[in-house]
Order: sequence, then structure tokens, then C-alpha cells
Amino acid sequence: MIYTSVENSKIKDIKKLHLKKYRDQESLFLIEGEHLVLEAFKAGVLKTLIVGEESSFSLEVDTMVVSSQVLSYLSELETPQPIMGVCRKLKSREITGNVVVLDNIQDPGNLGTIIRSAVAFNIDTLLLSKGTVDFYNEKVLRASQGLVFHLNIVVEDLEKILPFLKSKGYSLIGTKVTNGKDIKSVEKKYPFAIIMGNEGKGVSKEVEFLCDDFAYIKMNEKCESLNVGVATSILMYELDK
Repeated sequence: MIYTSVENSKIKDIKKLHLKKYRDQESLFLIEGEHLVLEAFKAGVLKTLIVGEESSFSLEVDTMVVSSQVLSYLSELETPQPIMGVCRKLKSREITGNVVVLDNIQDPGNLGTIIRSAVAFNIDTLLLSKGTVDFYNEKVLRASQGLVFHLNIVVEDLEKILPFLKSKGYSLIGTKVTNGKDIKSVEKKYPFAIIMGNEGKGVSKEVEFLCDDFAYIKMNEKCESLNVGVATSILMYELDK
């Protein structure tokens, strides 16, 4: 069977997964492109494979074949990919090892970059405030290049979870341009939690109050600040064993 109508109820339900409300309601999310689909399949979360009628791509999973019109309807890209997938949401596990904490990060591209770097620099868990952009957002997933499937990601109230991490011996390192230490001079204590703030406002006062130390990245005077994705990547690199 080939799905050819955008009015089909199954197709409409898949389209709704572009909205956070429905992703949360159904505990599902949508991915696009062969690489992401393969990573989801290897992670065991691919529920349904969606392929264009001219595609020969196949996996041992429930499959829907759709017309080019339906692909265009489901896709958020200018040039729709002929391979898409509906996935079950990832299950978080207990926090172990080093952690990166994101306090109300809003840009999907920044979050995707941080996910990739977190995997590269041996971060165990990415801890997101409830106000941080949804990591199932399609722009985040694309920017993560599939590495979202290789990281423990936890969404929590930071004012509740950070004291818990402290009680477990974590060193909480906030980020601050003023009154912070050059990251190269910060004593490396493991396990640690690096706390990064919102693109415009930085770390919230409530979270800042919980930090044990503050770090910044030394730069020349020509540059006032770094993109939060870049800054977080540098800090992870510097603190990696």
C-alpha cells in the first residue's frame, strides 16, 4: 500500500509530531534523513520507517511507503528527504559521570551543537531545564547529527536537581564573564557539572546561587562573547580528562 493522500488520518497524526504538544502526548517524535533513521534504528527506538515510493531503503521495522506529495507534506525541509522515521521517545537513566547543565537555552542549533560536543568530550548526561528548547525539535535533531541517541538527556527542575547532585559530590561550575576564573586555572574536580545559561540572560540568579565556582573563557578584546554552543564545547574540552 502506498499512502498518497495528505488527508489520511495516519499521515495527519505523523504531521502533528512537529508540535511539542503532540510529541509529549504520544511519546513519539519524527526524524528525517537516512543517517538519523539508521541511528534511531541502532538505538532501538525506531517505531515506523517512512520511505518515498521510489526509495529502495529498507529496515526490519514497520514501514510506510508514501508518495512524493505526502513526503513534502510531512517534511520541514525545502528539499524533503525520501527517508523519515517515527521514533519512541528516549528513556533517561540515572545520572552518572560528568554533566552539562543547560539553563533555558533557546536556540535549537546551539542545543544540537552541544549534544554533539558532549558526546565527543565524554559527558555522561545533559541536564536540561524545563525552559530549554525541546531536544526532540527537528532542528535540534538535525544539528545533533544523530548523536542525540548516544547521550543520557534529562529534563528537570534545576533548583531541585542541582542540590541533589551536590549531595552526590558533584562540583557545580557556573559560567560568568565577571568574577569568574579562567577555565585553564579552574581546579578539575570529578565528577563535575558545567552550567551554561540562556543566550541573552546567562545563568539565572537562582541557579547561580547553587554554584561552587565560576569559569570564563579568556579571549582578546576584539570579541565580546562566544556563541553558547561554541563556549560550551570549549569548556567541555578543557575539563575533559
